[in-house]
Amino acid sequence: MFRRVLIANRGEIAQRIIRACRELGIESVAIYSEADADSIYLRQADDTICVGPAPGAKSYLNIPAIISAAEIADVEAIVPGYGFLAENSHFAEVCRSCNIQFVGPDPETIEALGNKANAREMAIRAGVPVVPGSDGPVEDEEEAMRVARDIGFPVMIKASAGGGGRGMRVASNDPSLINAFHAARSEAEAAFNDSTVYLEKFVENPRHVEIQVLGDRFGKVVHLGERDCSVQRRHQKLIEESPSPALGQKQREAMGKAAVAICKEANYHNAGTVEFLLDRNGDFYFIEVNARIQVEHSVTELVTGIDLIHQQLLLAGGEPLSFSQDDIRTDGHAIECRINAEDPSRDFQPSPGMVDLFVPPGGPGVRVDSHCYSGYRIPSYYDSMIGKLMAHRSDRRQAIATMLRALDEFVIDGPKTTISLQRRILEHSDFRAGEHDTGFVERYFSSLTRISS
Repeated sequence: MFRRVLIANRGEIAQRIIRACRELGIESVAIYSEADADSIYLRQADDTICVGPAPGAKSYLNIPAIISAAEIADVEAIVPGYGFLAENSHFAEVCRSCNIQFVGPDPETIEALGNKANAREMAIRAGVPVVPGSDGPVEDEEEAMRVARDIGFPVMIKASAGGGGRGMRVASNDPSLINAFHAARSEAEAAFNDSTVYLEKFVENPRHVEIQVLGDRFGKVVHLGERDCSVQRRHQKLIEESPSPALGQKQREAMGKAAVAICKEANYHNAGTVEFLLDRNGDFYFIEVNARIQVEHSVTELVTGIDLIHQQLLLAGGEPLSFSQDDIRTDGHAIECRINAEDPSRDFQPSPGMVDLFVPPGGPGVRVDSHCYSGYRIPSYYDSMIGKLMAHRSDRRQAIATMLRALDEFVIDGPKTTISLQRRILEHSDFRAGEHDTGFVERYFSSLTRISS
C-alpha cells in the first residue's frame, strides 16, 4: 500500500479522498490554487502545496506544476478524483514516466476509451449492444447524410472526444443535419481540440443507466450494480439513484454482464463506469466508459457497503480484488441530489460568493459530502457543485421521504442554490412513480423563471 499520495483535485472529492487515505493509513498531500487557500479540506490533509493562481488552466490543469508538487512532496501516487485531469491520458503517461503511480486506468486504456468512436468499436467486439450509427468517424456532410438516411432520423451527432454534453447535436431532417454536423464539429474543436464526430440514432426519451465497475491487474472485473441518472438538464446530472426503478432483475444482470465484458475487452483496471441508454422497450445500448470515479459513486457505496475510494487506492497499489461478483449484495435504496450554487430562475446561472450560513441536514439515513462551511467564499473559477446530499433507506419510497426532509433542513444562506428545484423534482408524480426519463426536466421544468432558491 502507498505511504504517501498527492490529491490532484479540489472541493468535496479532495476531502473525500483525504478521508479515505486517513482510514487506510496513507499520508495525503492536497494541492490548491490561490482561490482555494481557505478550503477546509486543507486542514485535514497531512501536507498542502499551492500549485498556482485561481484559473484552472494555471493550477489544477497545470501538469508541470502538479508533477513538481508531487516530486517535492515525495509521493508515490497521484489521485485525480473526477474532472480536471482525471481522464487525461497524457497526464497519466507523464505520471508513469516520472515513476509516480496514477490512481486510475493505464494511459493506453484512457486514450482508447476517451475516443467514443473507438469505445463503440470495443463494445461491438465485446458483443455489447450499441445504438445504430456510423461505423466510425464521419468525415463530411455527404457521409453524414448517407448514414442518417440509412439509420433513419432523428440522429445525434456526437464528438468522439466529447463529454459533459459538449459537441452533441440532434437533427431531425436533412437541413438540420447539415447545420448540426458543422456546429458539433466546431464545438468539439473548441472544447477538445478534436473536431472528429460520429453519428448515432437518437433514442428519444430514454433512461440513462450506468454500471459501476472495478477491475484489478490480474484480469478480474466485477460490477457493483447500476445507478439511474435520468434526471438531468442539458446532459448534466441533477439526481442519481440506485437501484434504478426502471430495471427488472434480468435486465440488471444483462447490463452488468455487458459492462464487465467491455471492461475486459479494454483491459480495464481500477474504478470506472459504463454508461447505457435504456429505451421504452427495455432494450439497452452502450454509450461510453467513464475511466474515473464518478460524482455519484456515493450512492453505490451506500447500497453495497463498498468504499470505492478505498478500492481505487488498493487496486492502484497492485492489490487484487478481495471479493467476487457473487459476494456483492445490495441493500435498500439510495438517492443523491447534487447541490449546486446556481440560480434555476436565471437559467442556472452560477452563484459564487460568500456563504453566510451553512447548516447541513442530519438524522437517520442522511449523508452529506461537502467542503462548504459558514464563511466560505465559493470561487467563480470552477464547477458550481458545492455538495452532495444523499438519503439511504430500505426502499425507494422511504428514501424519497428522507431526502425531502433533508432538503427542507438544509440551510445555505448567501448563494442561490438548486435545493428548491430538487424538491420540486422529488415531489413530481412521474418521479415518484419512477416513470421519468432524460427529457423529464425539460418537459416539466423548462419554465424556470418562477422557481426561486
